[in-house]
Amino acid sequence: MSRALLVLLAGLAAGVGAHVGWFASHRPSRTRGLDAEIAWMQQTLELSPAQVARIRELHEQSGPRLTELAAQAATLRAQFADFEQARRTVGQVDFLEFARYVEQRRAVDRECRESARQLVVAATAVMTNRQRALFLAWVGPALNSGREDGLD
Repeated sequence: MSRALLVLLAGLAAGVGAHVGWFASHRPSRTRGLDAEIAWMQQTLELSPAQVARIRELHEQSGPRLTELAAQAATLRAQFADFEQARRTVGQVDFLEFARYVEQRRAVDRECRESARQLVVAATAVMTNRQRALFLAWVGPALNSGREDGLD
């Protein structure tokens, strides 16, 4: 009985180890650098060197604008935190200021989503149908999760 239990436990441990190892080796890099992301895409989607070069070029072209938009979004979040702190301290709400904030946030969010969609469309244009399907399964949920109200 103890030998069977030992074999069962060893098999269970090997199975869990294989499961964790496979998922650890197939997840995107946590470094989030362009090189790591493109290397992950190349490996996962089996991109050719020409495809990798074009996708890298597309990311480098859109990178400055996306970085600028991310900075604008961060600034708006900080402004909202300041607004919320003042609201809690004073106990009053400046509805005009809040409406301006919401409109700015919506505009930045729309531009972020549109810029990301343009990058995805350009990147998928250089992919095969199979690569495109895998890529869209990967990024589609993130593109479709944008909130229309502009608030987190």
